[in-house]
Amino acid sequence: MMRAMGVADEVLGLFIAQGSNSYAEQVTMEEHARQAAALAQAEGASDAWVLAALLHDIGHFLEEPDSEFGVTDHGTSGGMWLAERFVEEVSEPVRLHVAAKRYRCFVDPDYESGLSSASVGTLRLQGGPMSADEAEIFEAEPYAVGALAVRTWDDGGKVDGLDVPSFFAWQTLLEDSRFHR
Repeated sequence: MMRAMGVADEVLGLFIAQGSNSYAEQVTMEEHARQAAALAQAEGASDAWVLAALLHDIGHFLEEPDSEFGVTDHGTSGGMWLAERFVEEVSEPVRLHVAAKRYRCFVDPDYESGLSSASVGTLRLQGGPMSADEAEIFEAEPYAVGALAVRTWDDGGKVDGLDVPSFFAWQTLLEDSRFHR
């Protein structure tokens, strides 16, 4: 088991090193993460889901970008990295948040029109809207509801100049041993 401070320090180190990247969005990765977490918290989400919102794009920090939009399969890589450090209630919504976008595009054809241009670009790289078979598999995932919630906060957390708490405001939550493996 990794020491709680070790996990928080590791996450903070990744954000310090790479959080200023923007990957074709109006905000940096750090601003985006903080906005998504603030949206989750404002909606009264569980602490685990607030952490998932904060960390949902951490996969972008773990591999070299493969497009102007960062790491195409960042949900999978981020979810796997988090699963070694955090409980499933945090890691699984992260792993599934890309699939949640593809699912939403399948069930709501108008959803794509509300996505940022970068999210539309990654959607194309990630396989586009799901097929009916893929949607059925996604719906059966135990953390599909969490992934859809994270997706909502992900979509909303791209506002230039939005005033949200600093990254350090989430440190106590990052250090909370309830969420660590």
